[in-house]
Amino acid sequence: MARKPMEWPAGIEPVGDKLRIRFTWAGSRRCETLPYPQTPKGIAAAVAIRDQVAQLKKLNLLSEDKYAELFPNSSYAVASLKPTFTEYAQLWIDSRQIVDATRRNYCSILNNVWVPHLGSKRIDMISAADLRKVAAAISWASPSHRKNSTVLLASIFRSAVADELTGRNPAASIPRSKVPRRPVDPFTREEADRIIAWLYANLAGPLRMYAAYFEFAFYTGLRPCEQLALKRSEVKEVERRAHICRLVSDGNIEERIKTKYTREVLLNERALHALGVAKQLHDGEFVFAPVDGSGPYIRSENTPKHYFQLALAALKIRARRQYDARHTYATMCLMAGMNPAFIAGQLGHSVQMLLTTYAKWLSSASDWTELNKL
Repeated sequence: MARKPMEWPAGIEPVGDKLRIRFTWAGSRRCETLPYPQTPKGIAAAVAIRDQVAQLKKLNLLSEDKYAELFPNSSYAVASLKPTFTEYAQLWIDSRQIVDATRRNYCSILNNVWVPHLGSKRIDMISAADLRKVAAAISWASPSHRKNSTVLLASIFRSAVADELTGRNPAASIPRSKVPRRPVDPFTREEADRIIAWLYANLAGPLRMYAAYFEFAFYTGLRPCEQLALKRSEVKEVERRAHICRLVSDGNIEERIKTKYTREVLLNERALHALGVAKQLHDGEFVFAPVDGSGPYIRSENTPKHYFQLALAALKIRARRQYDARHTYATMCLMAGMNPAFIAGQLGHSVQMLLTTYAKWLSSASDWTELNKL
């Protein structure tokens, strides 16, 4: 009687005196010969390897390195392996000349958004469809979160294209979220003067430093991070100007400013008055020092923020950000009819940015003048 042919487990087949497993990975069919004999024990070992491959694929953990570990004698050219998304993203970040805060932000986006979905995939095997699927599955915290994440991803893939690791940028097809601009919400000049007067009237002794701080903020338009880092040596009171060249970021002094270009800010009488008050209270390296003596400079805008909020509450003025002191200075200058190029220089903006941001106030200041030209 003829012997019944042996039934092999799914994906397992004999080849010579060894066993071979079949599976699909990275869009192609693979066959890998294993060093196991055609015995029950060998067959069980082959089944275990194939099941492991299936599980790794399901968890998106079958990377090129893992593949080489499972099949060290594979006929597929290991030398031509390209990096995974995680490997290339790390290389990309390491090669950037960026400040620590930006680096931490990039790492946070990658670790929390993209690496969980793309980490083990080869950089050249990621398609636009893959990215759209991932983007659709993520619960984005906000439109700006989605926009910043996709912009970062597109930058990484642009570099991969330039490095000839992939032939196209799959992130280019992901639609960018439209992020509404935060509305400019300045104080009126009358409100600004009331806030400053309340601070001087109600903050006694060393705390008057914060009254001077906000008078300077309202009448120079400095960004809070720039004002915190202003050194006395960079203020020329006789020439009535201050050199803006550094900022505070995450509590640390950094020798840079947001727009990359240092600038000279001309000082009006109110700004000079604030400098005089601050100097009477503290004549150290930095213009505005913490009143508790915790360091040479104020490390966070949250320190003066408390007193700012007290003033708004006491005066029943609608709550707004400290940053709106900067917007207040810009709109006061525009309403006074100053040259937009001069104002842009004071703020560290381009003229185009100034006109875009403050168009409403620019128009309001000149509407009747323009009409009278008829």
